[in-house]
Amino acid sequence: MFRDLNLDQVFAAVASGRDEYDLMPYFAAPLRNVRAVQYRHEVQHDLADDALAKAVADFALAMREMRENLGLASRLRERYQKSRWFLDAARAYCAAVIALTDALTAIDPGSRGFAAFRRYLADYTRSEAFTGLTADVARVTSALDEVRYCVLIKGNRVRVTRYEGEADYSTEVRRTFAKFAERTVKDYRVGFRGRAEMDHVEARIVELVARLYPEAFQALDDFCTGHSGYLDETIRVFDREVQFYAAYRDFIAPMKAAGLEFCYPVMSASAKETNVRGAFDLALAAKLMPRAGAIVRNEFHLTGAERIFVVTGPNHGGKTTFARMFGQLHYLASLGYPVPAGEAALFLPDRVFTHFEREEDLATLRGKFEDELVRIKGVLDEATGDSVLVMNESFASTTLRDAARVGEQVLDQMTALGLLGVYVTFVDELASRNAACVSMVGTVVPENPAERTLKIVRKPADGLAYAAAIAGKYRLTYRQLKERLAR
Repeated sequence: MFRDLNLDQVFAAVASGRDEYDLMPYFAAPLRNVRAVQYRHEVQHDLADDALAKAVADFALAMREMRENLGLASRLRERYQKSRWFLDAARAYCAAVIALTDALTAIDPGSRGFAAFRRYLADYTRSEAFTGLTADVARVTSALDEVRYCVLIKGNRVRVTRYEGEADYSTEVRRTFAKFAERTVKDYRVGFRGRAEMDHVEARIVELVARLYPEAFQALDDFCTGHSGYLDETIRVFDREVQFYAAYRDFIAPMKAAGLEFCYPVMSASAKETNVRGAFDLALAAKLMPRAGAIVRNEFHLTGAERIFVVTGPNHGGKTTFARMFGQLHYLASLGYPVPAGEAALFLPDRVFTHFEREEDLATLRGKFEDELVRIKGVLDEATGDSVLVMNESFASTTLRDAARVGEQVLDQMTALGLLGVYVTFVDELASRNAACVSMVGTVVPENPAERTLKIVRKPADGLAYAAAIAGKYRLTYRQLKERLAR
């Protein structure tokens, strides 16, 4: 379904640059509860505030620094180097938690999600576990910052001593050679290595320094032992889950700046009446950036017993885009996301199914038409009255007669189930199959029927007009043929 609706492209773009959060499981877990959808709407309303969005982004950066430090600590071999990176990870964590707590207190967001998390942070930052962690981070860091030592190198012998006010030779060397730096000259200095791992000489120096300052390094050891599990589980989960919202906000921001509208749909788990204005294909809009503002937008509605849009019209007239848009709207709405439309009232489905044309798979030993029949049977066996089904150019591989006959049976089963759906077809007769079917037609420019508007409007199907337009384009109408033959 993701591939058919191009949602795979959408979610890949949303999650781009956030691989560490593994957001794909969230995209594959739609909601079935309207209250849960509204909960997510509230969170995203809060995140629309730039101050809150910045606070969340700053928190994410600090937590990323923490994870990088922890990762480095886990890869290093030398004991004290590992311990110092662990200490720096804890320092970044404490700073991130305190900054986010202060920001949420100042902003006072109104959503249930952020309000509950703000209260949790307020209690957590006052807890003995966190206050003890921050105090220990400050104490151990201060003790290590006080460590001063000298390294005396003579031949291949290295001696380490406490710093006792000895002269800083680097200052004297700079002063001596300053006169040679009056103009730009070639730099012969050797740069430090970029890798974090210490070599055996550096590691031995640190061990000797630890002997000179046993209290400070013992405090570092005790810190790592006593706070090995300092990361709070609720904060860890928030750090990941909030990216589900922030990533989508960042993804749609350029499109909103280009003039495209997004709205929070009014959702219902019972009423199937649908009303959507100014909707568009999100994947297509993302692909057209920065020209997305020019994308064609469509309207549609279902009332009473109406359940299924039967879409007909000329090729390359926007029918498939309309079908994808319909599926995208319902699936994005079921995730609790703002949907690509100016206004929307939608039913909350239990599942979204698709039936799109596929290339023949020789491994199945089935022909294309047979494969389509097998696939649609599987869909209809699993679908319920609360499902959404999007069918695009189904059964186009067979004759008109067979396509009409199978299409009638499929539409009858869809109607019997009571599900919502779109059925894109080249068989005009299907558009008026029953009271549940609503005819939608891809339109053309009145002055030039061969030119598509890409607008899909609610009106009776009439394929003859397009056939005449195509014949006229290639000078194959009865009148044109007579004129050409008369020459």
